Order: sequence, then structure tokens, then C-alpha cells
Amino acid sequence: MTILKKLWAMLLIALLLIGCVAQPGAETTGPNHTDPTVSVTDPKPTTPAPTVGAPTDPTETQPTDPTAAPTDPTAAPTDPKPTDPTPTEPQPTVVPTEPAPTQPKPTEPAPTEPEPTEPPRCAGHDSDPYVGMTSEEFYADYAPACCYQDACYRTQHYFLSGMLYIPGQYYEPADDRPMTSDGLYIRNTDTLYEDNGNTYIVVDAQGNEVLRVYKGAAYITLEEVAAYMYAFGGNGCVLPANHTSSKNTRPYNSPWGQYLRVNHSRFSGDTSRYPYEPELPYISGCGGDLTYYEMDIGTTGTTTPGYAPYPYNNGSSIERGAARIVYTRQDRNGNGVYENDEVYVFYTFNHYNDFVEYLNYYGGWGQEFGNMTGGGSYSSKYDYNPTPYPQVAFASFCG
Repeated sequence: MTILKKLWAMLLIALLLIGCVAQPGAETTGPNHTDPTVSVTDPKPTTPAPTVGAPTDPTETQPTDPTAAPTDPTAAPTDPKPTDPTPTEPQPTVVPTEPAPTQPKPTEPAPTEPEPTEPPRCAGHDSDPYVGMTSEEFYADYAPACCYQDACYRTQHYFLSGMLYIPGQYYEPADDRPMTSDGLYIRNTDTLYEDNGNTYIVVDAQGNEVLRVYKGAAYITLEEVAAYMYAFGGNGCVLPANHTSSKNTRPYNSPWGQYLRVNHSRFSGDTSRYPYEPELPYISGCGGDLTYYEMDIGTTGTTTPGYAPYPYNNGSSIERGAARIVYTRQDRNGNGVYENDEVYVFYTFNHYNDFVEYLNYYGGWGQEFGNMTGGGSYSSKYDYNPTPYPQVAFASFCG
């Protein structure tokens, strides 16, 4: 029995000795122990690695791009919420490839903006007087622009510069229209400009100033638009600010509203296709070399067959009617001067059946000519009789 006790004691001593010897590869928890499988740079060894998007190298350092967010969830914490144990998947940085559009829709061209030279200053207009003014306030106490500078300010706010009334379908000739002894109407040869060519002076039959039109300003009356195109029309011209070349722009899509006028396009003058139209002077396509253009004139209504008898623009929609200005202003010989046979402005009140010439003075409308004048049927390709263009004489009214 004594021998058994001694053997049992020796077995216990052997087991204790075996437990005190460290085995190779076994883990210890001593304070100086370092696990060769764990990075010493990882400050959060107990944080579970993200399941998506985490780097495979646990020792990967922070990206070199100082603006980029760190992708290593074990890197030095920059997250203002370091206690959140659930790492989130890095979100891709979205870089817009195209800036948000700032231009108007292609189908709705923006109004032509004038690019005038520095205008002269006039009394009371050293600064823009229309800042903060509503359209209702502006038109409640209306008067035409007093100078080119005033017109420029108005255009910036989409306000008219000319007379406010809407013309009727028919032109209003002056009581006094000078003629020669042999019965030719006289066209005024004076072209009176001021403000570096940005202001055109319109006179009456006696040579007295009646009104002024300003380049890049807005107009709706027949007299003013005719004078404007006589002074500033032609290839590359700046239209009145409230006019657009488009035929499809709607008043509710334009800052000009009820004062919007549409259409500026080439006038073919194709008398073989439209035999009821009279031939205009030197027009291309009929043996001449002048290019003509047409544009709408908004009226209070129309009596022309086939056209609704409504006002041109009611603020919501446009009834284009039958009234047009047809004009040319072309320096054919390239000498920098517009001779009398290079500038023509006509008005047609019944959709190209008949025309009357603007004679470069207020109320200066010449002799009617065309299909209805000659007794033809309206727009008929079978019963037509357009009379020819009546020649005019030329003289200075301010001489």
C-alpha cells in the first residue's frame, strides 16, 4: 500500500511538470507575448472585418489621396462614430459627367439679345430705372423710350421701347405723300443715324423728326418695325428684341408674352409656284440678285379669307394672320454704302397677294400693286393678274 501511494505521488508530480512546460506553437497570454499571425499595427483586432469591399491585406495603409476616404477598416479611425461596430460598405464617388443644363430648350430659342456698343447717357438714366419693376407697373404709366440708353435698359427687362398700340390689318398712309409731276411717289433718301449707328431718326414728309427707333429694342407697330428693318435689316441683322425667327414659339414660353412676334425667314418670291404674287425688285429667283426676307406683323385681326379673324397674340396663343413685312437690305457691290436699289421694305396685308412699299418716312406708303389690285382672285393659281412693281422717285426730305 505504501508502494502504491509513492507511485501515485510520483505520477502527480510528473503530470505537474508536464503542464508547466510550454509546448511549441501553443498560445500564451503573457503580457510580452506577440502573435506572429496578427499585425501589430491593428488597433482594433476584435472588430469583425467587413464582408464586402474590405481589403485582403490587413496591413494596407491609408490611401495616398488626401481627399479620399480610407478604405481600410483597421486603419486609424477618422469616423466621427468610432463606437459603431457595424462597418458600412464604401459608397462609390459619383462624378457628374455633364453639368445641369442652363440653356433654354432647343425648341424654344432664347430671345435675340442685342450687343450694342457703350450707349450714350441721358438725363435720368445714369442707372437702370426698371430694376424690381413689374410688367404691370411698367405698362400702367407707359411712354416710349426717350433715348438709346433707356431702350437698352428696357430690353434687359423685356419691356417695349416703341408705341404701345396694336396696329390694324391695313396700313395708314400719311395725308401728305410727296409725288413727282408725272405721278411717281417719292422715297426719302435721308438716313439719319446717331449713337454710333444705334439710333435711327424717322421723319415726316416735311423732314421733321417724328420718332426714333433703337437697335435691339422691342417694337410692335407697323410704322416702327418698317423703319427698323429699313435702318437695321439685312443679312446678320439684329431683329427687334421681341421678334424671333422661330414660327413655333408660344407666348407663355417667352418673357415677351403678348408682345412676342414670330417668324423671320427667307421670302422666295417664286412666281412660277405662286403666280398670283407680284415680282419684287431685283429679287433672286426671278433674274435678280437681292435676297428678301419676311417677318410677321401682329395685328388686331384679319379679314383675309382662310385666316381666323382674331388678334395676333392674346398672351396664350398666336394667330399669325396674313400681315407680313417683306424686305431686303443688301450691299451688293460691297462698297459699304446701301444704295437706293439695295434697300426695299414692303408690306403685304393679304398674304402676298398685294404689296405696298415703305418710303422711309412716317406714313410714307406708296402705291399698291399685286394680284387683287389687278382684279385677280385671291391666291388663285388659275385666275390671277398681279400688276408690276410701280417705280418710285428719290429725293432728300431734309436737304
